[in-house]
Amino acid sequence: MNAHHSVSRRALLTGGLATGFLLAFHLPLRAAVNEPVQPKDVTDGKFAPNAFIRIDETGRTVLMMPQVEMGQGVYTSISMIIAEELDADWAKVEVLHAPPDDKLYANPAFGLQATGGSTSIRAWWKPLRAAGATARAMLVQAAAAQWGVDPASCTASKGEVIHAASGRKLGYGALALAAQGQTPPKDVPVKDPKDFVLIGQPLKRLDTPDKVNGKAVYGIDAILPGMKIAAIANCPVFGGKVGKVDDSAAVKIAGVRKVVVLDDAVAVIGDHMWAAKKGLEALKIEWNEGANAGISTRDIWQNLRDASAKDGVVAKSTGDIAKALASGDKFEAAYELPFLAHASMEPINATVRVTKDSCEIWTGTQIMTRVQSEAAKAAGVPLDKVIVNQHLLGGGFGRKLEPDMVVAAVKIARQVDYPVKVIWTREEDIQHDVYRPVYRDQISASLVDGKVSGWKYKVAGSAVLARWLPPAFQKGIDIDAVDAAVDAPYDFANFHVEYVRAEPPAVPTGFWRGVGPNNNVFAVECAMDELARKAGKDPVEFRKSMLTKNPRALAVLDLVAEKSGWGQPLPPRVGRGVCVQPSFASFLATVVEAEIDELGEITLRRITSVVDTGIAVNPDTVKAQIEGGLIFGLTAALYGEITIEKGRVQQSNFHDYRMMRINETPKIEVIVVKSGEAPGGIGEAGVNAGPPALRNAILAATGVTLRRLPVDRKLLAVGKKA
Repeated sequence: MNAHHSVSRRALLTGGLATGFLLAFHLPLRAAVNEPVQPKDVTDGKFAPNAFIRIDETGRTVLMMPQVEMGQGVYTSISMIIAEELDADWAKVEVLHAPPDDKLYANPAFGLQATGGSTSIRAWWKPLRAAGATARAMLVQAAAAQWGVDPASCTASKGEVIHAASGRKLGYGALALAAQGQTPPKDVPVKDPKDFVLIGQPLKRLDTPDKVNGKAVYGIDAILPGMKIAAIANCPVFGGKVGKVDDSAAVKIAGVRKVVVLDDAVAVIGDHMWAAKKGLEALKIEWNEGANAGISTRDIWQNLRDASAKDGVVAKSTGDIAKALASGDKFEAAYELPFLAHASMEPINATVRVTKDSCEIWTGTQIMTRVQSEAAKAAGVPLDKVIVNQHLLGGGFGRKLEPDMVVAAVKIARQVDYPVKVIWTREEDIQHDVYRPVYRDQISASLVDGKVSGWKYKVAGSAVLARWLPPAFQKGIDIDAVDAAVDAPYDFANFHVEYVRAEPPAVPTGFWRGVGPNNNVFAVECAMDELARKAGKDPVEFRKSMLTKNPRALAVLDLVAEKSGWGQPLPPRVGRGVCVQPSFASFLATVVEAEIDELGEITLRRITSVVDTGIAVNPDTVKAQIEGGLIFGLTAALYGEITIEKGRVQQSNFHDYRMMRINETPKIEVIVVKSGEAPGGIGEAGVNAGPPALRNAILAATGVTLRRLPVDRKLLAVGKKA
């Protein structure tokens, strides 16, 4: 049977079972002809003035991407920044994953090569503009030298250097080799924003065509000659180990090649995923569950509430908070957010080939250099013998800021002499995640003359940075955990923020899209709505009265009120809720309009968001990220919760860890404010906006005060009280 025989979509639909068998038979044969070609950074014969730009004699311009693409459009936006200052021909721009190299590609915000925290544009804005401008200046110098003219008399545009006085021009390709010999000038001025040609334009994303036509290669798509597939079962209890394994039934299954037993997991390697999965199901595993086998969600919440009753480390304090809270109309509240999984559409995976002296990896990761170093340790080879081939990520959301999936794959691949692709099932993915921490935020406030006169805020939760980036955890304060709390936008004369580190027993915690502002924007904006009610004021007007010193926040709030129809009459049990936030150096105001029926079910009717992210490199990307972030955050608000019983995660797949569906998604209008400020982060801002705006809409519609997520519909049903 011909390995290249193709099956049409019509044949697949009409051929039934026979066609299904045909496809199952062909998959292993295709493996030999589909090895992914990972392009390398070759500088020979090219103009390579820095780590980010490569131009060959044809004018082909390859831009090295220091950040990874996981759906946020960063490859296009970063390319636009470099190409703008380079004056490149956008039609000739191509992108290439940068190799793992902290010296060349470390994120300025972190000091290591990592993508996260909505830092890609705001951290790289200045360095990439400087890189592009310097390269352009070198090309101009090369042309001027060839013509014997002053470089100041030359200009550049669309991949050409032009000498207007003589009408001469040379393309970057023709200048590439000569430019390589130029001395890079220092402190080259970057463009005035009024002269931008690319930045600010809604350009089509560079990665879209291949995602549409199927050419895009994600980590899970990597196929190597002779490769086998492994399915993995991790101990179901946090911290547990493997006891005994009976593989007698598994090894009899056709296609099963090997059973690999690790310290805390067991993997079955097969000719294909079906054999590996069926082999895994046939194993009889006795787990040594360890000390965490009795832990439950109840224990975790009790632990957090006990911790939050203690005094915290002061993160910021102004004025006399004790005096302020002793007078005025008092307010007390606590807000709680649960564990959340990442549940990326591309399940956890890594493909690895290990030899006695080398290791090569094909995956999509947010932390290339950390993956490289951890893989070197696991493989027992020098760091320079580990190659990391980066692929597109089918969602990251912070989960792929961890190297654990690659480390496990390396340990498995060490035991065989062929490449192995390790794929986690959806159940393994959800039940062995590194979860968004549980948080409890306590607020004490006082009102005087209709304004907040005293604001005391205490965050209790995990210190993710203490584990992930220890140098950033100083004096007992996790700067991520208090983000958007210490810099709340309002004019509070007496202001006090504390942090209590409270690690949940056993449960691993990490970054989740939205990071620290997740919990703080929710608590702050929910409390502001309750305080507005207490003061007898409209929630928008109440906020505006305390934003006079924050003109960017005030402007987006004014505009969202106008665009959302704030204050216009609504039917019974329909409400509008507002949220205004400074997150990731962007300013976002959002109004959610929602209807709650008599059974407590929620229908989202309309969402309006106004964002001032400074200079919007690509306005279409900004809109898309706000839309996606809103859906992501509202999904969590409506359905998201990971619960623990007997040391085990109870949720396992999308039937009990639900996603918001297309029919539940309302019209979303995003307005991008034109601004001359430096760009802010945008990939996570929308995530934080949706939950408090929805909760405040529910309060307006029903009068029910919710202080925990996800939404408890029983409390919203007619006849029930919070």
